Amino acid sequence: MIFKVLYQNSIKRTPRRETTESMYVEADTEVEARSKVESIKDYNIEYVEPLEGNHLEYEKKSPDFKITEIK
Repeated sequence: MIFKVLYQNSIKRTPRRETTESMYVEADTEVEARSKVESIKDYNIEYVEPLEGNHLEYEKKSPDFKITEIK
């Protein structure tokens, strides 16, 4: 399943819409997606959103859609 992870670049940064970034991650569960992102860097994760059906198709049309490979 594909998840859209909304985050701040720094764990110390308070969430603000203007500085929120996103990445797309493939994982089995929301918990796994969150732990994969946290393994890269100490991001301040705001929200993990599962994408499926029409919502996933809509996101795929975005030029920013790229699944981040995390091992």
